[in-house]
Amino acid sequence: MITSRVVIGAVMVDRVPRLLSAPARWSVTVQIVVLYALTRIITAVMLARVAPTQLPAGMTGGKTVGYFGFTRLWDGEWYDKIATSGYPATLPLDAAGGVQQNPWAFYPVFPLLSRAVMFVTGLPFTVVGSTVALVLGFGAAVALGTLVKDNIGRSGALAVVTVYAVFPSSPALQLAYTESLAMLLLCCYLLALQREKWLVATLLAVLIGLSRPIALPLAIVTAVALWLRWRRRAGEPIARREWFEGAAAVVGCGVAGLIWPAIAWAGTGRFDAYVATMGAWSPGGRVRFFLPWIDMARWLWGTPGLLILAALILAIIGAMAGPWAGRLSPVMRVWPVAYAAYSMAAQGPGTSTPRYLLPMFPYLIVMLGLGWRGRQRAKWLPTWARWSVLVALSLWLQWKWITTLWHFTPPTDWAP
Repeated sequence: MITSRVVIGAVMVDRVPRLLSAPARWSVTVQIVVLYALTRIITAVMLARVAPTQLPAGMTGGKTVGYFGFTRLWDGEWYDKIATSGYPATLPLDAAGGVQQNPWAFYPVFPLLSRAVMFVTGLPFTVVGSTVALVLGFGAAVALGTLVKDNIGRSGALAVVTVYAVFPSSPALQLAYTESLAMLLLCCYLLALQREKWLVATLLAVLIGLSRPIALPLAIVTAVALWLRWRRRAGEPIARREWFEGAAAVVGCGVAGLIWPAIAWAGTGRFDAYVATMGAWSPGGRVRFFLPWIDMARWLWGTPGLLILAALILAIIGAMAGPWAGRLSPVMRVWPVAYAAYSMAAQGPGTSTPRYLLPMFPYLIVMLGLGWRGRQRAKWLPTWARWSVLVALSLWLQWKWITTLWHFTPPTDWAP
């Protein structure tokens, strides 16, 4: 049964290349929406198939669940609490005085947007959370396609969006999670930087600061974009207004990094409310920068593990530094490297890692062989073959992600 459903899904997505050669009258936005809708149907079928196998547990309210109840598991339970009850005025403490897990670890835009939809429609968060995420996901796909199209053209953008939309952890884009919101804001931000719309980037940075903790890598990309603009000042003089707008973009990144910790401080009266809360999710009760990756490498492979970890880091950098990424803008090349460095510093390897890979979509361009300049191409495997392999493999791994990571096995399990 499992194999047949994955095969059916693969056959459905295999029809996608026909859209890549659709009539010119089809706008790229329409094509992206159709492609993304097909992939969301496939994922919805997988989720609906697995939902009845979910055993009752605390996060299901002790009841069996259908499709919508299944989309509310894990962090969705926290977002439900925030959408219905808000944030606590005091941090919960254990017997030793340590901060326990609590809603202040979760950023407010997604749950508050869900609350607004709940108020208008009268529907519960169980239905609204994943529905809002689904709708935002369509916007994210269009923004991603537009961003990629500026670099590698129309057909390349459609190919990349398809692989992104069937990525193993792409079900998170239609669950009660913030992945689709984060991808929408991120792609719009990178597009604003790429087109040097500094004030637009400033406003988006503030929204991102209330949606996802990725201010540091965004600041790095913004600094690179501004530096490249400054280098062109001899041939393209920088007007006073643009100086102001560029400075605003830098300030926007600073606000993005500080606004939520400041709100948590104001809301609880405790200066380290956000940092202490994040520590409650970390081994030992505190964030250990980079060390979890080193520990995991040693645990898996012993002493050679450090060499393997070093090779991974070099591959992350090299994939964006070589000629195979030559068609990408500096913004597109710097972002995934900066984000990977930040993720490895702030998040240890674990079952959530596949979700954290979604913002690293520029690597899909390299994997598809679409980043070469001019007539240069990866000759050992054509793009259509790479696309087919990635789509088929991703669909199979997507099923595994749903049945293994998203599916909760009581009494305890690892969060995806």
